[in-house]
Amino acid sequence: QVQLVESGGDLVQPGGSLRLSCAASGIGFIFYTMGWYRQAPGKQRELVATITDGGSTNYADFVKGRFTISRTNAEKTVFLQMNSLKPDDTAVYYCNARRDLTSHWGQGTQVTVSS
Repeated sequence: QVQLVESGGDLVQPGGSLRLSCAASGIGFIFYTMGWYRQAPGKQRELVATITDGGSTNYADFVKGRFTISRTNAEKTVFLQMNSLKPDDTAVYYCNARRDLTSHWGQGTQVTVSS
């Protein structure tokens, strides 16, 4: 059974930092492109960042220079380091694992940026 379990979401003040983690099980992790997406209330889910099996990364323009995605294949975990957080970053953050036509989602973790 495939499981993606996110953690690390929290309430943080503007300008603060958080590190999200996503632990995968039940998949050949090393073969998957891993990604982080987010969905704010009343908005569509949007791409935040992805990292391929080879380590190539891609970021949405609105997080470039602030967020960093990384992965550790040995631990089947993908991370999202978020710095300089803004209120507009408030959303549920979802982990995604994708390979060819197969896509799996985690349950999400809430990030709230507010003073």
